[in-house]
Amino acid sequence: MDYQAAIIDVDGTIVRGDTPIDGADRGLSAIDGAGLDRLFVSNNPTKRPPAYERRLTSAGFDVDAAEVITAGTATTSYLDEEYHGDTVYLVGEAELAEQFTDAGITVANHPTDADVFVASIDFAFSYDDMQQGLRVLADPEVPFIGTDPDIVIPTDTGNIPGSGAIIGAIETVTERSVDVICGKPSTHVASMALDRLGDPAPERCLVIGDRLDTDILLGDRAGMTTVLVQTGITDDRRLADSPIEPDYVLDSISEIDCVLG
Repeated sequence: MDYQAAIIDVDGTIVRGDTPIDGADRGLSAIDGAGLDRLFVSNNPTKRPPAYERRLTSAGFDVDAAEVITAGTATTSYLDEEYHGDTVYLVGEAELAEQFTDAGITVANHPTDADVFVASIDFAFSYDDMQQGLRVLADPEVPFIGTDPDIVIPTDTGNIPGSGAIIGAIETVTERSVDVICGKPSTHVASMALDRLGDPAPERCLVIGDRLDTDILLGDRAGMTTVLVQTGITDDRRLADSPIEPDYVLDSISEIDCVLG
């Protein structure tokens, strides 16, 4: 296959926290050497693309903010497209609220003002947040939006709870399932990525990542070639137990040459 583009995960694929993964530089060099357009797609909803440029540059990678999409940018664009003019009640970090307000999206101060409910990672998540979720989502007409489904996030000091853990807690207490996930593996972020890459044919696009239920599922749904790397969340047991089957399984992105040919 003559590949044209690569969608590359960040945490668990290129870095863990701020620490570069061994061989990631060789993998990215191979992708560049093969002439592929590349895009980094992260399910982190709090950090904007310029923050990723700084973070990855500090880790030793030459990355431009224009090469980055995050769950935050995907959620912001989804809300602007689907709920333009509506008021959003957010359980999430201040950095995500700032992304919303900078895009002209009104963030509610009180649950009674909410037209849309958004749940995301929140390092101060509390019992009161679950109560607010109960209040807002008691109205079945209020959409329940999640930024991303990541239960845990790999860091250089171990895994930490992610947005998916908070969304799951709110789903349990409200007895409602999230209506839409905006980050990976959604069709929304897949469309954003392909558009940013110049609309290559999906079968000519690689998706490289460490998560079966986000990175690999995104590529599988979109008809892309999927490459699982085992430097993050997915080990042999998870792979064997999952119904999601990647096209390739590599120890790390450093081995991407065997896919590129």
